Amino acid sequence: MKKIVLTFGLISGAVSIATMLAALPFEDKIGHDKAEILGYTIIVLSALLVFFGIRSYRDNVGGGHLSFGRGFAVGILITLISSACYVGTWEIVYFKFMPDFAVKYAAQMVERAKASGASEQKIAEAEQQAKEFKQAYDNPLINVAYTFMEVFPVYLVVTTVSAGILRKKWASPNSPAS
Repeated sequence: MKKIVLTFGLISGAVSIATMLAALPFEDKIGHDKAEILGYTIIVLSALLVFFGIRSYRDNVGGGHLSFGRGFAVGILITLISSACYVGTWEIVYFKFMPDFAVKYAAQMVERAKASGASEQKIAEAEQQAKEFKQAYDNPLINVAYTFMEVFPVYLVVTTVSAGILRKKWASPNSPAS
């Protein structure tokens, strides 16, 4: 199990890292909203490797059989490795190469409030929230938590669905062949 988990976790992590790094230079050109859609598309694509990792485990280790629990365990381990790769890369990118990301994101929060025609009070609240976000995001532990929560739910859904789809029970000797 260890080899499959490491292999697929690292491949998934490499896919998410490579595509993140390839997409980052275009964020300012395409705008934050489109960059966010692109980012989640990248996350979903790299999460698909969880499915293939669980299937590889079922076919190569489980002899074609897999319980939901074992499939979920394999998937969640792949998820944790891939997520760690993604989070670690983002931490380096943010703190070394894009320290202005939170400033730009906070400014977009305020701009959205203004563009929506919000009252002065709502705009002031958005400005305060933007300031708090920037302050929190500059804390490496909070940054790690935010970044992990960006990818983990997607991987968790893919893990759960994949474990359900790929489960195969041992046929009992009395059951008819299907």
